[in-house]
Amino acid sequence: MQATVYHGTRDVRVESVPDPEIEEPTDAVVRITHTAVCGSDLWFYRGERDYEEGWRTGHEPMGIVEAVGDEVRSVEPGDRVLSPFAISCGECEYCRKGIHTSCVEDEGWAGDHDGAQGEKVRAPFADGTLVKVPDRHADDEDMLEALLPLTDVLCTGHHAAVSAGVEQGSTCAVVGDGAVGLCGVLAAQRLGANRIVAVGHHEDRLALAEEFGATDVVSSRGEAAVEEVEALTAGGVDHVMECVGAQSAMETAVDVCRPGGTVGYVGVPHGIQDGDLVYSLFGDNITLAGGVAPVRAYVEDLMSDVLQGVLDPSPVFTKTVDLEGVPEGYRAMDEREEIKVMVKL
Repeated sequence: MQATVYHGTRDVRVESVPDPEIEEPTDAVVRITHTAVCGSDLWFYRGERDYEEGWRTGHEPMGIVEAVGDEVRSVEPGDRVLSPFAISCGECEYCRKGIHTSCVEDEGWAGDHDGAQGEKVRAPFADGTLVKVPDRHADDEDMLEALLPLTDVLCTGHHAAVSAGVEQGSTCAVVGDGAVGLCGVLAAQRLGANRIVAVGHHEDRLALAEEFGATDVVSSRGEAAVEEVEALTAGGVDHVMECVGAQSAMETAVDVCRPGGTVGYVGVPHGIQDGDLVYSLFGDNITLAGGVAPVRAYVEDLMSDVLQGVLDPSPVFTKTVDLEGVPEGYRAMDEREEIKVMVKL
């Protein structure tokens, strides 16, 4: 089969790899029909995160089950499924607590496992990991494109909002205008926020944030952005969603948070330094909550709203490519030409 393989900085290639097979009775083999390029993929693509040459890429799989092991009960061949970016057994202490990303099996897509940016994957612990798409929607292309963000960015934006304590009638800020930040805006609106300030640097993305429910947008940087948010909100907000992971984004998130407030952070940390940032949290009694999103814990609830038309995150996909176009998709996102690239096989 064909799959995308990492060969070094800004070098991903689609090439032949062995077909996956059932190895354990809890496995399934899934033929990929939809996947995506994630903003977090850009860290290794740019050489800013350790990633070994020869490793597979892609962690947002959706497709059709082709085969299952003897112990799989929740899905069968022919079912349309999607999967969170983390593989989970569904049975350990942490899965039962809803922290599936801390599953004791410690497995995920890509790296030295099958990557979603390929024709097929072997899904370990299929009952704990795969989520079936209802049969009535299994061939509805528009609905499938709306469901695909459940594999990562929609649930991650939701985790930011939940971690920040966004609630009915609240005022909040979202730092970051990538796909996760935009989904954070959707999540904040869904949770009943009365005012949502989106902070980013790209006018087209901030325009989409307004379509998703942002009441205010701020395109300034650094101190200017902080001052603008404070002016809009009479001194800052109680709930901040940090959706980037960079030092500057975290600093902005903390600086616009009122004393006693909460920053929900979901951006994959990159280059974060301690010192003044920790002192700011300490001095203003600001709570820092969040981390890697336990997508599997949120999928069913959010899927229900997507299926009912309450949520539609599909506009975050601004470019669609086939499997051979994956390297171009990486380039387009790396150069900020696109928000998020969908891959359709």
